[in-house]
Amino acid sequence: MKKILSIIIALIVIAGCSDEFLDTENLTQKTSSNFPANIDEANQALTGIYTILPSFSAMSNILMLSELRSDDRFGGGGQNDRDPQAINVFRVTTENLHSNCWSNYYRGIFRCNTLLSSLDNVKWDSDESRKSIVGQTYFLRAYYYFDLARLFGPVPMPLNPEPENLPKAAPDVLYGQIASDLKNAIENLPDKPADYTQIGRASKWAAEALMARMFLFYTGYYQKSEITLPEDGGKITKDDVIAWVDDCVANSGHQLVDDFRNLWPYSISQEHYGYARDNDLHWVGDDGGNTEAIFQIAYAPVTSSNWSEQVWYSNQVDLYCGFRNSELQVPFGRGWGFMPVNPKLYEDWPNDDIRKQGSILNVNDESEGIEDEYVWGADMQWQETGFIGKKYIPINVVDNDAKVNYSVPMYGATTNFQINNTQNIIVIRLADVLLMGAELGSPSAQEYMDRVRARVGLPSVPVNLDNIKKERHYELAFEGQRYFDLLRWYGEDAGTVIKQNMNYAEIYNMTIKTTINADRNNGYFDQIDQRVKNTGGFLMIPNDEIELSKGVLEQNPGWVNSSNTMF
Repeated sequence: MKKILSIIIALIVIAGCSDEFLDTENLTQKTSSNFPANIDEANQALTGIYTILPSFSAMSNILMLSELRSDDRFGGGGQNDRDPQAINVFRVTTENLHSNCWSNYYRGIFRCNTLLSSLDNVKWDSDESRKSIVGQTYFLRAYYYFDLARLFGPVPMPLNPEPENLPKAAPDVLYGQIASDLKNAIENLPDKPADYTQIGRASKWAAEALMARMFLFYTGYYQKSEITLPEDGGKITKDDVIAWVDDCVANSGHQLVDDFRNLWPYSISQEHYGYARDNDLHWVGDDGGNTEAIFQIAYAPVTSSNWSEQVWYSNQVDLYCGFRNSELQVPFGRGWGFMPVNPKLYEDWPNDDIRKQGSILNVNDESEGIEDEYVWGADMQWQETGFIGKKYIPINVVDNDAKVNYSVPMYGATTNFQINNTQNIIVIRLADVLLMGAELGSPSAQEYMDRVRARVGLPSVPVNLDNIKKERHYELAFEGQRYFDLLRWYGEDAGTVIKQNMNYAEIYNMTIKTTINADRNNGYFDQIDQRVKNTGGFLMIPNDEIELSKGVLEQNPGWVNSSNTMF
C-alpha cells in the first residue's frame, strides 16, 4: 500500500481563475469551470484534498502541538531548539510561528470547497460513486475545521472557494457547521464493514468517531449540552452521538488488536530489541493488518527529487522524537530529541499496567535490552529526562548488515534517517471510541470500559469520570489527545493541572540536573496556568494573517501584546 501511495501522492492544484473575458472555452488548462468533469477527475481532486494531511511540518503537526502543551512532555531538543521549548510554556519565538499550520488547513478547506462547489459539473458513473466522494469531502472539511478550532479557537469559516475576508465565526456557528459536515459524511458514506486495506481513507465509521470526539470537546470546553445545525436549526444531542458510537462499535468491523503493544512499530524488531523479543511482540503493520485503526494519516516514501516533498510526506514527528545521537542504532533511531516524557507520569503510572512500558522507554531499564545505545547529553540535549515516548519514534532494523529504518527493506524508502520514517499516524482507533462511548454514557458503557482494560490484563472498575480520565490518559498517552482532554475537562483551568503535574520534575540540560520549579518567578513554567487562562488554551494566529485581513481578523486573547508572548 505504501508503494502505491508513494506513486499517487501529488498536490492537485485546482486553479480558480476565469477566462470568461475571452468568450471561449479553455481547451488546454484545467480550471474550476471544467474540472472535475468525470469520476476520474473527481477522484483526482479528492486525492488532492487528502495530500494535505501528511504535508504538515513537524512543528505544525497537531500531534506535536498538542503533546508539547500537555503535562506529559517537555520541549526538549537541543539548547537552541527554541520553538518546542516556547510552545511547551505557551509562548512563541516569532509572531508567525504557526503560519504553516494555519495555511495548510485552509489549503485543505479550499480544496474541499472547490470540489463541493463542482459536484454538479461531474458526469457521475453511479450514485454510489457520487455519495462516496461527497461523504469523504465533507469528512475532510470537518476534520480540517475541527483541528483549526481546537488549535486556534474560533476561526474564519469560508464555505465556498471564492475569496472572502471573513471575521472569526462564533463557536456555536463553527461547531454547528462541523457537525453538519460530519452528519453529511455519515449519511453518504457506505454502511458496510471496514476495508482495512483502504489506508488513510475516510469511512462512515471514521465520521461517527470524529463526531463523538468533536461533540465531547465542544460541549465540554464551551459548556453546552447540544449542537445546533445551520440548515434548519436541528440539534445534535448526546443521545444522537451515543447512537453513532454504538453503531461504530457494533457494525464497523473494527476490533481491538490483541496486544496493545503490537500497535506500534517497535514490536517489529524482535531480533534486536529485548523487550519485543521477551514479550513475543509482532507489529500489525500499516498496510491492512491494523483492525483497530479507524482513521489514519498515511505516509510513504516519495518518488521525488524535491527535498521539501520528500521531507513533508515522511513522518517528521517520528524524526523529531528520535534519539539525539549521532549514530544510527537499533531499534530506536536517530532524531532531534524533542518532547521528552515527564518523569512524573512514569512514576505515577502503575507498574502492573503493560501500557506503561509499552508506551514509555526508560533508558535506564535493563529489561528494555537496549544496553548502552542511549547517550546522555548528546548534541546539547535540553530538558532531557531519560524517558521517551515509544509510539512515534524512528524504528531501525538490521538489513544486509546495515542499521536502517524498517521502511528501507519493507517499502524501498531512501536510506536517509531524515526522510525514511513512513509510520502512519493513527488519528482515531477503536479503544478511543470505546472510552468516548463510556464517557458519553452509552448503555454499554461498562462493557466498553472493560474491553479496553481487559486487553491489557486489568480488572473491571466502575465507569465514572475519574476512572475514565485515568483510562484515557494511560491508553492514549502520546497520541495527541491528552491536552485536548484537559481543555475540555477543565477549560481555562487546564493550565493549573499542567503546572501542577510538571512542578518538581527532574530534567537535565546538557547533562546538568535541575528541577522544574514552577513556584520560581522566571516567566515560563510559573506562568503556564495564567497563560492558559489568558489565551483560553489556544494558539497565536499568525500575525501575517491579521495584517492581511486589514483588521477584520482579530488576534486571539493573550497574544495581542507580543512582548508578553515571546520566548
